[in-house]
Amino acid sequence: MSKVNVNAIEPSTGTDITLGASGDTITVPSGATIVNSGTATGFGVDGITMADVWRISSSFTSSGSEADITTNWERVDTYGYGTIGSAMTESSGIFTFPSTGIYFLVFQSHCTGASASTTYNGIVIKTTTDNASYNDASQTYDNSTDQYDYSDMDCSFIFDVTDTTQCKVKFGVQNNNEAVYNGNTSTTRTGVSFIRLGDT
Repeated sequence: MSKVNVNAIEPSTGTDITLGASGDTITVPSGATIVNSGTATGFGVDGITMADVWRISSSFTSSGSEADITTNWERVDTYGYGTIGSAMTESSGIFTFPSTGIYFLVFQSHCTGASASTTYNGIVIKTTTDNASYNDASQTYDNSTDQYDYSDMDCSFIFDVTDTTQCKVKFGVQNNNEAVYNGNTSTTRTGVSFIRLGDT
């Protein structure tokens, strides 16, 4: 294999330089760094490579304490919904990521107090890194001062998914008595957004 040692390469005419031909592999050795001081194009997808939104398709009543949302999840599919990359998958309320990476999770909910003695409503993001033990990674609450008060809540978490088999997430609700967490098959009222920010 021959080698050319130079400090700079410039075109003899015009402004374009071609490295290799179609089908060739250009190798950057381990430890080498490509420094971009201009505009780099054509290196594949830039920025976010995955974005997905899921919601519950119908409302349910939570009768106090904490409960996971295990049913009626659906992927958003109305009103021009757009997605990037591979979809999340869900089974009994447990979500599996399509690839490793750093993910931004945003959980939102719209609910209504169902009892005069309901004084707070809440939502929680629960994560596991061993596919067994779940912890409350993020949660938020809203006061309820009347049986028919509306509560609009959201919480978020940045999750380092190092292993798609072990790292999973589920979503739950919390309240002190009764609350109706609203779902709809056309409009996202209680749902979650998944956005992959980059590599782990």
